Amino acid sequence: ARLAAEVKAGRLEPEALTRIVRPFVEDGTTIAAGGIIRIVNGCTVREGTVVGVQLPKEWVPRFQVLEYLRAFLAGRMGWHELRATLIVSGAFGVFKRELVVEVGGYSTETVGEDMELVVRLHRHCLERGIPYSIGFVPDPVAWTECPVSLKVLGRQRDRWQRGLMETLLKHRRMLFNPKYGRVGLLAYPYFVFLEMLSPVIEVVGYLGFLLALSLHRVSGLYAVAFGSVAIGLGLALSFTAVALEELGFRRYPSRGDLYRLIGLAVAENFGYRQLTAFWRLRGVVSFLRKSKGWGGMERRGFGT
Repeated sequence: ARLAAEVKAGRLEPEALTRIVRPFVEDGTTIAAGGIIRIVNGCTVREGTVVGVQLPKEWVPRFQVLEYLRAFLAGRMGWHELRATLIVSGAFGVFKRELVVEVGGYSTETVGEDMELVVRLHRHCLERGIPYSIGFVPDPVAWTECPVSLKVLGRQRDRWQRGLMETLLKHRRMLFNPKYGRVGLLAYPYFVFLEMLSPVIEVVGYLGFLLALSLHRVSGLYAVAFGSVAIGLGLALSFTAVALEELGFRRYPSRGDLYRLIGLAVAENFGYRQLTAFWRLRGVVSFLRKSKGWGGMERRGFGT
């Protein structure tokens, strides 16, 4: 099968393409596969190749390193095992070209064209009874530059939220529809209720909790217990991602960087997580206003 590979604003590691096509070789029904995206900020790059891996010096990129590890090593790997992958990242994906052409290629009606294409491929194959597989391969790496400023990061998260909503609402007939198997009954509901609606629920929850505290409707002990559980769940996911990174890949040779990642897992709960929820809520508002802008994504370039 002819394959089409896409890499946006990044650098592939040697052998990355060889590794990411492995699912196509091993399973003839594979129609798409995604690799892992890692943050290049702070790393040493020579002639387009990452030769030294370190955490970024700035706090904003550091938090994103942890987010990417959690999203790929915990999230994408889990959905792959459930055979319900809904996203092949636009930064590094390989597709069976003929099928992509057959479904019409990338949509120009959304800013989340990578996810929309994958959902459309699921729908196309399931509606026609075509055997297929869409997977995630954790070892081929594409290094990408992430936003350094809060302003640019906010634009990115606004766009991501709009793209998510555009995709899920466009294909809403898949929600809880047994015709689409585990994608319609498991993955789609998850992304609707725990991704698309989560910024609204989270921000309203923060405001409601603060209001209840100010009106003395909840006890201090309850507030501490509730906060501990909420933070504890997030820490468990983050620690699992860091552990998978250390046990499976060991890309960060410095013990200090691993300890910093653990520290970031704690620190992000006090400010950064709330900012992310606000940006995503702003994305909901932008979607309702039918905003289609991409937003400026200034980049510094790959240093040496």
